[in-house]
Amino acid sequence: MGPSGAGKSTLIKLATRFYDVNHGQISLSGNDVRNYASEDLLRQISLVFQDVYLFDDTVWENIRIGNEQATDEQIIQVPRIARVNEIIHRLPAGWDTRVGEGGHSLSGGERQRISIARAILKDAPFILLDEATSAIDPENEAAFLDGLAEVTAGKTVLMIAHRLSTIRNADQIVFVRDGAVTEIESHDELIARGGDYSAFWHERAQATTWSIA
Repeated sequence: MGPSGAGKSTLIKLATRFYDVNHGQISLSGNDVRNYASEDLLRQISLVFQDVYLFDDTVWENIRIGNEQATDEQIIQVPRIARVNEIIHRLPAGWDTRVGEGGHSLSGGERQRISIARAILKDAPFILLDEATSAIDPENEAAFLDGLAEVTAGKTVLMIAHRLSTIRNADQIVFVRDGAVTEIESHDELIARGGDYSAFWHERAQATTWSIA
């Protein structure tokens, strides 16, 4: 969590070695990410960005590509968690509906949900979500977060979000400002601390009550 331009997405890119740190290190399970071969590192991570890409193929194949060894039963289960079932039921050919290049036949929120289903199916130990629910309405996001908790026991989920409700129940919240991590604690602990996160939270919470007269 943090203001725009603080460096939140940079942390994701460093963790996945889009580029490497100049000093210090980023570790997964105690291992410096620079010691992983690229393919080995990517096998450890499920990654979903705000702007997702879907292939010009069916909904089924766009989800299955997350884990091509998955059984049909496993593939059928993940849409419930990512709230994709209602999309499938609405599409003319259901699972077999082609989504078009980039998923252009779907809304932004629908593309995000399918991409999240694909990431869940991959079943990697680390799940990185960079504004991955930004286009999903609050009701579906709340249901998705409940479902995500079911399937991520024993996994590490790193979620970047601007919506306050998205991160409130996280085990730890990392607050980033001006390219530096300034605070790491739970929501309640950070609010009690009265530091950067607390000020940011109250500012954003107040903004949600604004109205135009």
